[in-house]
Amino acid sequence: MIRVGLVDDQQMVRVGLRMILESADDIEVCCEAADGAAAVGLAAREQPDVLLMDIRMPAMDGLAATAAILEAHPDIKVVILTTFDDDEYLYGALRAGASGFLLKSADGDSLINAVRVVASGEALLAPEVTRRVIEQFTRSGSAPAVGGADTSTLLREEEADAHVPSPKAVGDLSDRELEVLQLMARGLSNQEIAAELFVSNTTVKTHVSHILTKLGVRDRVQAVVEAYDSGIVLPRG
Repeated sequence: MIRVGLVDDQQMVRVGLRMILESADDIEVCCEAADGAAAVGLAAREQPDVLLMDIRMPAMDGLAATAAILEAHPDIKVVILTTFDDDEYLYGALRAGASGFLLKSADGDSLINAVRVVASGEALLAPEVTRRVIEQFTRSGSAPAVGGADTSTLLREEEADAHVPSPKAVGDLSDRELEVLQLMARGLSNQEIAAELFVSNTTVKTHVSHILTKLGVRDRVQAVVEAYDSGIVLPRG
């Protein structure tokens, strides 16, 4: 069973999410929290496989909670629940270690699939969300500002600089690895990348593993962040 925690300050939202998720045979909702501060304690006690995290909440927002939870429990997967009004937070969520985004308008099948994808270790980079975040980032030339007192220090300039891959690391990527990284940045899964390149899933997994190692990042979400950060990949026109 995939154990899921729900973090949202609106009880009706949590009720709806629980009903959808528990309609799946392989998913159980093990815990709920109404704000980020409660979510930090909840994660420590319950150790869910996946946390669905709202951003705008009282006491501690979702970005600060995500950073705190993943620092203490790096094996927990956090998916940010968002609307397009939350653009300024999303890049910070990736920096904090979130495994991806899910639109609050997503249907039930998409929600269940998202939990399964993230629990299996893949990133959830919905192209329509990722493109907005990255385009905002590249237009401004730096990560979008993050609001709220709890998150004001998360995206300091020196921290962002520390994540930019070195020229040597970028140069170490083969032409095929660059191609795979570009497809990752478009939000494609391993299976979709394999179909696009006419190779096997195993071959794609090998390329992704090499990319993570060469860029010095821990997962494919961070690889995509670094790709845009360093100019390896540019937003599509």
